[in-house]
Amino acid sequence: MLKALGYRCTIASNGREAVDAIEREPYDLVLMDFQMPEMGGLEAARIIRAREAGTGRRITIVALTAHAMGGYREQCIENGMDDYLPKPFTLEEMREMLQRWVPGPE
Repeated sequence: MLKALGYRCTIASNGREAVDAIEREPYDLVLMDFQMPEMGGLEAARIIRAREAGTGRRITIVALTAHAMGGYREQCIENGMDDYLPKPFTLEEMREMLQRWVPGPE
């Protein structure tokens, strides 16, 4: 979907890979799954926010999750995520979310 909308992306297989990738290079946005092997999205978001503390930087983190029931959005926000997009979502819903948080595609 990101490529179809004109964005470049890097894929991490788990939260630990996502945290490591952010340490290596800057990103405009992180799409973080709620449940991943090795390190889940909530833990990864907390680590990212802890590492940003005092730096003046704050990367946008958006939860992508099949957990659409009440309370999951709040749990994501409480753990440092900025937005929440429940699965399944449409290309248009992805476009709208991206327009809220990042500059247009390169």
